[in-house]
Amino acid sequence: MTAPAEGPSPVSSETHGAELVQPRRRTRIGGRWRPVVTAYLLILPAAAFIGVVFIYSLARLGYISVHSGNNGDQGPANLTAYRFIVDDPIFRQAVRHNLFLLLSVPVVLVLALAIAFVLHEGIRGWRLYRTVVFIPYMLAIPVLGTTFVYLLSLNGALNAALGKLGLGALQQDWLGDPSWVLTSIAAIIIYHELGFGVVLFTARLLSLPEEVDQAARIDGCTWWQLRRRVTLPQMRGVITAFVTLELITMLSWVFAYIYSTTRGGPNFASYVLEFYIFDNAFTFRSPTFAAAAAILLLLATTALIAIQVRRTQVEVNVE
Repeated sequence: MTAPAEGPSPVSSETHGAELVQPRRRTRIGGRWRPVVTAYLLILPAAAFIGVVFIYSLARLGYISVHSGNNGDQGPANLTAYRFIVDDPIFRQAVRHNLFLLLSVPVVLVLALAIAFVLHEGIRGWRLYRTVVFIPYMLAIPVLGTTFVYLLSLNGALNAALGKLGLGALQQDWLGDPSWVLTSIAAIIIYHELGFGVVLFTARLLSLPEEVDQAARIDGCTWWQLRRRVTLPQMRGVITAFVTLELITMLSWVFAYIYSTTRGGPNFASYVLEFYIFDNAFTFRSPTFAAAAAILLLLATTALIAIQVRRTQVEVNVE
């Protein structure tokens, strides 16, 4: 009688199974960490660039702001520069001008929303109208500013047109009169930024589901009720982003408008924080004061961004 063939022993089966499972476990761990390591290696050049260009620059700026001397590296650390610029009436005047320009944000927001709503109604040629509105935003700001200098000067095209229409009483030196210059610059900024808002809001409107609008119309909503109670809540995120960008623009991105039109004049009537920093750094050769003003502007802008982000998070949590 032939003896039955012996099967694998339990020990050998378990050992063999362990030998098969163990390499798979090592492979699984390696596969899990490999994408993470690859991702960090991919962002390393960008992180190094940010560290050199931004973080070092900010650290150097803060160092210069608390040290006196032509190069910002002489004398002990102190807050003399901050006390000086806070007490400087020109600095306070520049702050007031930036705050005045912040009033342009609700104006450009309302105009952009109104135009976007009209274009979204599907009027004939709406794509062409959207392009026409967006063209000023594509122009370089110095080009736009130089053009408005010719339009808004005392003998410019606007005053000439008002004279021919018999409206000479409305003629003003729009960029030379201290009482009108800041309003004129605000109008130029609104004209430039309007196209960005219109395109942004129109794109958001096109992405909204049409079923919601149709259901609201069936329920008897008027056009105003539909936009106010249905459309605007769905656009809250993009409106918040646009307002945040425009607030930052009015605080720290108006230098090109001022430099290409009035250069802070007349008599500091259009002086802003960026021009204050520029003059102290390059005209008056006072890098310490320029650095201190730049740090204060950075803190104000950062606080503004933090407030807007916090408000957005609260709104999202409430929803």
